[in-house]
Amino acid sequence: MSRNLTRTKMGKRRKRILFLFLPLLLMLLLFLCAGRFLPLSEIPKQADVIIVLSGGGGRVEQGVKLFQSGYAPQLLLSNAKEGAGSAGDMRETALSLGIPESAILTEDAAESTYQNAQLTLPIMKQKGFKSAIVVSSDFHMRRVKIIFDHVYRKSGIALTYIGADSGYNAKTWWSDRYSREMTFNEYIKMIGNAFGYNGPEAKGSLEQIKRWFRSG
Repeated sequence: MSRNLTRTKMGKRRKRILFLFLPLLLMLLLFLCAGRFLPLSEIPKQADVIIVLSGGGGRVEQGVKLFQSGYAPQLLLSNAKEGAGSAGDMRETALSLGIPESAILTEDAAESTYQNAQLTLPIMKQKGFKSAIVVSSDFHMRRVKIIFDHVYRKSGIALTYIGADSGYNAKTWWSDRYSREMTFNEYIKMIGNAFGYNGPEAKGSLEQIKRWFRSG
């Protein structure tokens, strides 16, 4: 009888320990996997156009590589006036890499990922495009897909997502400053987007949150 009682007590103790440590284990797992969740790169498919988003090195180069591999006959550069390297802005960079001027479409007003999606959609419709490859930095692609899928959801336009290598360390994102910064930025922006904060105002909120963390 006493043995059964002892076993029962031990079983209850193990359950309590499990319930205590399970949340910690889940938090640790989320921490370790946070970087791996962000990058997204699908298998390239033939498309009408390649949409390249501004804001990071290697994006135009990735778009050019896809163009030169024959995946699409045109590039659509979103916020093309933004600098993209030593050659100049996105358009000038694409030209310097051998893309003919006739194959380049641009829009110059987007100030956020949400606006990248909003402002490229009318161009897609005007041109009669039914498919596109969307290119951005690897760490940015999860949020790009969420936003573009939302904005384009009733358009009938098929989207494929390809990430450009940015040097982001997805496996051990906490090990270098750049990867930590990008991980933090993406999750804060993702949460803000989920609550309806998009565009320039979302960037302002992000900077405010950063200042809180740095001063804390």
